[in-house]
Amino acid sequence: MKYINHIADPSRPCAIVAHRGAWLHAPENSLAAIEAAIAGGYDIVELDIRQSADGVLFILHDDTLMRMAGVDRIPEEMTIAEITSLRLRMADGGPGQPFTTETVPTLEQVLETVRGRIFVDLDIKHLEMMEVVAAKVKEMGMADQVDLKAPAGTPEALAWLSGRSGINGIPFMGQAFFKEGTAERTAETILSIKPFMCEAKFDRLETLAGQHPRLREAGISLWVNTLDPVSCCGLTDSAALADPDAVWGRMMASGISVIQTDQPAALKAYIEARRA
Repeated sequence: MKYINHIADPSRPCAIVAHRGAWLHAPENSLAAIEAAIAGGYDIVELDIRQSADGVLFILHDDTLMRMAGVDRIPEEMTIAEITSLRLRMADGGPGQPFTTETVPTLEQVLETVRGRIFVDLDIKHLEMMEVVAAKVKEMGMADQVDLKAPAGTPEALAWLSGRSGINGIPFMGQAFFKEGTAERTAETILSIKPFMCEAKFDRLETLAGQHPRLREAGISLWVNTLDPVSCCGLTDSAALADPDAVWGRMMASGISVIQTDQPAALKAYIEARRA
């Protein structure tokens, strides 16, 4: 099934996005974390994309390799051979985590790994790389399985997107912040480009919920993060583990049908229990 068709399916349960892969028992953004997300039966894996000094796209979140590989260097200033020679620390890294046999994967390796197995959200760390990433996705015949995303909730963001013709043919997710007083205008901006999905932040969950019907009618699904560092209004993974109805359940009742989490197994168990 195509990514767009899966997200548009009204009969599906809430889709689960494994943030940087299922990394609790494997290094984040590694092939092992991706395999764990596939084995867990999650819908989407979110991965972070960068580009080496010699032009190769690879998977890493941070601006340096210190946290995940113990090397205080900027990866964009290194060759891909240097980058992929480093071993990754377990889980989310840091000095308390042991090194593993996993190494930084290239985007090409990742796309071959996920082909036909799981959908992929590509979080591009530098937006000027958007068309380079799109070209690689198309070259590998993966346009139906991958999304690209960028800010899209303001006229300035739309002006930037208008010059990115190279991303045509790949599912696009717009990112927007819905605030009381301007939520209608933000929704209109998103509706003007009709992405298949909107990654939404909000000042109150009710503000976003108020825009859901018109977005859903236009075929735009809502994606929200419950990641502890970037969630909105205290609706975090930690809070969800303590009271899933108050976080994940409340979100689903508000029309959110895609949730990105660092606790995908717990979210899956909760969704399955609700459907039992």
